[in-house]
Amino acid sequence: MNDSHNTLATLSPQNKLGDGYLKFQLNQQSAAILTMNNTQEAVIIPVESITSMPNMPDCVLGLMNWRSRIIWAIDLPKMLNLESLDNRLHQYNVIVIKVESMLLGLVVQEIKGIAKFMPDEIRSPIGQVASSLVPYLRGCVAQQEEIFLVLDAQAIVNSSVLVGN
Repeated sequence: MNDSHNTLATLSPQNKLGDGYLKFQLNQQSAAILTMNNTQEAVIIPVESITSMPNMPDCVLGLMNWRSRIIWAIDLPKMLNLESLDNRLHQYNVIVIKVESMLLGLVVQEIKGIAKFMPDEIRSPIGQVASSLVPYLRGCVAQQEEIFLVLDAQAIVNSSVLVGN
């Protein structure tokens, strides 16, 4: 059965190790990953199933029902001061994250799948990305032609944009 492994895995057995991450597009320009340790689920929901709330920051889309729990849905690109999602969407791609007992729905452009990265592949984001992003990052990973932002779920949940209200 070993012949089903791809060549790379055969050449370097530690390739199967590494931490699991969910890969996604924040918006047209930016790709990101989030550790699977904080990821509960990735779901697609109709736009109408998020109830907007008055007097909330721009990045807070509203409340949504997830597995009989009411959680906040956040426009993640807007929260990170990136180009926001297209407001003509009919449905949202939502990544439900959990940090301690806090659940949050992060709305992103597209969910791409799962990848594994070794801890030493994560590089400092300083000088690679806008300084406004740095507090929300654990680093960045370069893979082929693409740079993935390694988001820090704890920093997102504890963001002053969200906690300040």
